[in-house]
Amino acid sequence: MRTIVYADGGCDPNPGPGGWGVVVAAPDGTVELCGGEPGTTTNNRMELTAAIKGLEHFPAGAAIEMRCDSQYVVKSVTEWMRGWKAKGWRTTTGDVKNVDLMKRLDELNAARDVKWTWVRGHAGDRLNERADALVHRGRREAKLGKLESRNSAAPVPAPTAAPAPPSQGAVLRVDLALGLQVTRAAKAAGVTPDDLVDDAIRFYLEIGPDEVARLRSSRA
Repeated sequence: MRTIVYADGGCDPNPGPGGWGVVVAAPDGTVELCGGEPGTTTNNRMELTAAIKGLEHFPAGAAIEMRCDSQYVVKSVTEWMRGWKAKGWRTTTGDVKNVDLMKRLDELNAARDVKWTWVRGHAGDRLNERADALVHRGRREAKLGKLESRNSAAPVPAPTAAPAPPSQGAVLRVDLALGLQVTRAAKAAGVTPDDLVDDAIRFYLEIGPDEVARLRSSRA
């Protein structure tokens, strides 16, 4: 049985600061990863990085279905890469773009049993939407300097009451509802998830924790 993995990446603007997100839908729970590049990168590099981080999460020989909304990533692996390698990582017009990431992706893919699937982005697939939300989070945290190193994997804490610490090697279970609510609310408001979260933080800081507590109690 293959483990389903969603990978997504992007920049704002492109080129510009970027982020990547991965959702691993394992049978015994869901794992989320995100990271980013605070400097100048591209949509395609972040899409490739997301796929790489997703594959790196698994040992050699693992059976995976990698779902990406980037045809650039999926077709690179399934259609174009064999020809590039035969020509010394060159195309008919010159060197393969992003060759450093392409070589790493090829190495990881060859060591695992991977089925590559293209999915349409922003089409109601909740795990694809969650991966997209993680892209925004990774980019935002990278810009704020919260990531320890470039493109380092950052496990995302679950937005629920704190559970007992997982045992060594356990899969971290997370609630996807909050990320989906943010994505949908941002879409309804005509803003990006980043902007929605930034506005919420500013509002919280302006009114203070006491007023937030009062508002919460009034809704109970």
